[in-house]
Amino acid sequence: MDGTNAVGIVLETLTKATSQEASILKPAEQQLKEWEAHAGFYSVLQTIYSNHSIDVNVRWLAVLYFKNGIDKYWRKTAPNAIAEEEKTEIRARLIGTFNEPVAPIATQLAVLISKVARVDCPREWQELIPTLLEAVKQPEPLHQQRALLTMHHVTKTLASKRLLSDRKLFRELTSNIFSFVLNLWNAHTENFLAAARSHDYDGVATFVELSMLALKILRKQLVFGIPEPQKVSDALMLVQLVFQRIKPVVELRAQVPCSHLAKEKLEKQIVLYMKLLLDVQDNFPLAYVNFIKQSLELTVAYVFTDAGKGLLFERFIVQCMNLIKGIVKCDAYRLNKLEEDEDAKDPAVYVAAKVREEFFTDDTVVEICRRLLSQYFLIVPEDLRMWEEDPEGYTIDEGGESWKFTLRPCTEVLFLALFHAYKEIFTPVLLQMVQSSQEACDPGDMNTLLLKEAVYNAMGLAAFELFDEVDFDQWLTSHLLSELQNKQASYRLIRRRVIWLIGQWIGVKLSPNLHPTVYNAILPLLAPEEDLVVRITAAQTLKIAVDDFEFKTENFTMYLESSFALLFQLLQQVAECDTKMNVLHVLSFIIERVGHQIQPYVSKLTQYLPMLWEESRDHNMLRCAILSTLVHLVQGVGSLSVNLYPFLLPIIQFSTDVSQPPHVYLLEDGIDLWYDTLQNAPVMTKELLQLFGNMSELLELGSENLKTCFQIMMAYVLLGPEEFLQNYSGAVFAGCVSLLNHVRPEGIVIVMKLVETIFKVFPVEGPQIFRQMMPTVLQKVLQKEVYPIEMSMYLSLLARIIIKNQPTFFMLIEQAGKMWNRAPSEILDELLQVWMDKIDTITQAERRKLTALALISLITANSSVVNARFPDIIYAVTEVLHDVCREENGTQIDYLVMGDREELEDETETEHEKRKRRLSLKDPVFCISLRDYVISQLTEYQRQQGTPNFEQLMQSIDIEIQQQLQEFFK
Repeated sequence: MDGTNAVGIVLETLTKATSQEASILKPAEQQLKEWEAHAGFYSVLQTIYSNHSIDVNVRWLAVLYFKNGIDKYWRKTAPNAIAEEEKTEIRARLIGTFNEPVAPIATQLAVLISKVARVDCPREWQELIPTLLEAVKQPEPLHQQRALLTMHHVTKTLASKRLLSDRKLFRELTSNIFSFVLNLWNAHTENFLAAARSHDYDGVATFVELSMLALKILRKQLVFGIPEPQKVSDALMLVQLVFQRIKPVVELRAQVPCSHLAKEKLEKQIVLYMKLLLDVQDNFPLAYVNFIKQSLELTVAYVFTDAGKGLLFERFIVQCMNLIKGIVKCDAYRLNKLEEDEDAKDPAVYVAAKVREEFFTDDTVVEICRRLLSQYFLIVPEDLRMWEEDPEGYTIDEGGESWKFTLRPCTEVLFLALFHAYKEIFTPVLLQMVQSSQEACDPGDMNTLLLKEAVYNAMGLAAFELFDEVDFDQWLTSHLLSELQNKQASYRLIRRRVIWLIGQWIGVKLSPNLHPTVYNAILPLLAPEEDLVVRITAAQTLKIAVDDFEFKTENFTMYLESSFALLFQLLQQVAECDTKMNVLHVLSFIIERVGHQIQPYVSKLTQYLPMLWEESRDHNMLRCAILSTLVHLVQGVGSLSVNLYPFLLPIIQFSTDVSQPPHVYLLEDGIDLWYDTLQNAPVMTKELLQLFGNMSELLELGSENLKTCFQIMMAYVLLGPEEFLQNYSGAVFAGCVSLLNHVRPEGIVIVMKLVETIFKVFPVEGPQIFRQMMPTVLQKVLQKEVYPIEMSMYLSLLARIIIKNQPTFFMLIEQAGKMWNRAPSEILDELLQVWMDKIDTITQAERRKLTALALISLITANSSVVNARFPDIIYAVTEVLHDVCREENGTQIDYLVMGDREELEDETETEHEKRKRRLSLKDPVFCISLRDYVISQLTEYQRQQGTPNFEQLMQSIDIEIQQQLQEFFK
């Protein structure tokens, strides 16, 4: 792609790609995509975006395609990589000039250069940094700004590289240019301060921009390019200069008119100053020791004294508080009195500890505590406005690391850090403020209400710290409950905070006998006439109460019906998806906790869920929450879940249908619901059976849900064996065979357990369904290289065929002989040899007994191969007799024999577990005594062989084994 013709063609295509008409846009985009791998395409794009006379939108698009191409094709190892000659030309043109007039395009170009630098700098692009350093000296402000912007992005990218060699290179780069950039930043800072003195706010805005870019470069170099800042004078000078600049810049910001662009830029500059200090303190705490006193004096003076009046803005307050918190919580500044080698500790630690101790006097800590609560904890007018206009948004807990950027979470985190460090001082101050705020107040006195709300907030946050200081039971009953009785509109602030406060203390210090009192307090706050914020908070407190370790279902039963009714009303009235999910989670959690006690309330529970499902058509995460709730509901109501089928089964059908786009979100919960529904189903229904139509696609999909899919198939086999296998035996066989060679041993065991269950239910028909698979099973046994857990399952399948269907077993041996062109007797002999070798790898007593039953059953099969293996079989069976027999009243009994245990039903058992238990009662492992069966088989074998032959065979057995066998026959 060369020449002016190429530029014209690409320019025309880019112009079409900016069109709003799809008929023009789509072909152009397709053409550009085809050109991506063409040689010379990116040089043409560079020519186009460099021409400032071309339409801005076209140039913007050219830059984006260029940047994306760098990501895909710049590395030498990339498919269709850009040729080295073209790359050399591109690099030269990238730094040929820094005069891009359009800011967004300039930013994209800076990012683009940094992407190339990440791969090529400094080895193949040594001229980049020197060129940038020269460019930032240009007198033209635009050139300076664009060059600094580029340098900032390059520095940011290089600093992010983590390989040891890359970090070493970045440190070398830092050592070479740090001093230059420091002087550059200082000069630009002096320039904007000089412009401020002459009230040239346009000049301030220009130079602040340059100063900020230089400081951003210094910040990255300081943190990632200087491993020991305390040993680098320029690094220490930078930190000291930042401290010197903060006060004049903060004061300057207050003088600039709000409408001027300079004010916003100065705010960003101040925040950047604080971020640099935070970075140094966080990454190099001991290097920062000499700046601790300055930091505390600066931040506390601004945030907690009148010195900051009229000068503060939210982001500055947040950074100040974060710096105080960082110093207070820093482990490197903490003296450990239990540490043995005190002399080995860095002297800077003692300096830091001494500075903190001297600064945080009792009076200072008390003042900080009072200011935090009376100034920063207060709900502000914007919060109240949000409460009114967007109550659901108001209740969202920001969580995560929001304390780094948002004032309220930041304030609370600082409060907790200070409370933990100065508990002895904070505690009496807080308790005294609680005492004074509890006095009766006029609900119309908003200032008093706001302070009370703030103090209660602090009491909730510090619940763990105050465990030994507060008798919460007494406080709850004597005062807090009465606060909830005040129903005046303005008092909603207190009702909401008190019910939240109770939730904070429930898991800390609340007597179990007061739990019903708490339930009684919560439910009125869920009523429709209550404020929505209060209701949502009460719902969360209800969840905390039900989640408590000492929760007792019997204490909550009487509140179930009313709590469900109120929560459903709340669900209907809230509009936001997140709020609905949170309330639904409360419902789901209660259902899970009360278990079967939920049964009387099923009809009321299901009145709202179908409507909610329909309304949530566009909210897949809400539908996931509904599915999770239904899982707990089905588990709770057990066999009564049949009443839910009209609503439940279509949901399962939809959620597990991989042709439906929402299955990406719903599939996992849908499969869990399907399985739980089958587990609790009393009988098979036509609708349940039809659900299995979705299974083939699920098995093809694979994924982590495979185990549950096979559990579902097993549940179907037990629930309606005849109907299920009559309709879907082919699908089951295909699913098992397709996975046998493509899953790990754990997966093979899951498949084999399903096959074994079918063999248990259908001893004759089962092996016929899997007749084409059984030679593969036999082959895997003979290969001997499978894991013990696999071998155990394969031998179990063969054992079940031998015990219940010997003719089919010998037909399998015959079939294998024909397939492998081997004598059946040879295969049988090899199988018995492997069986004897591997029986000790079978660890479960039930499976060992199963194999023993199979082996002893073979001796009456009139097989010369088996007769030759008679001593080995008796030896193996005797070993298993030792495993499964114990002596009672002088007789050896098989402890695995269950007898008639039908009456031992547990009311918590699912229908599926009952079916499994009933099947076990028919399983030879649990209904046949191995001892008695061995005696029976040996008696029959003696009859078949004749006494002389039998005695001769017995004589071939080791005398010790014979004696052990006789002990079992007493």
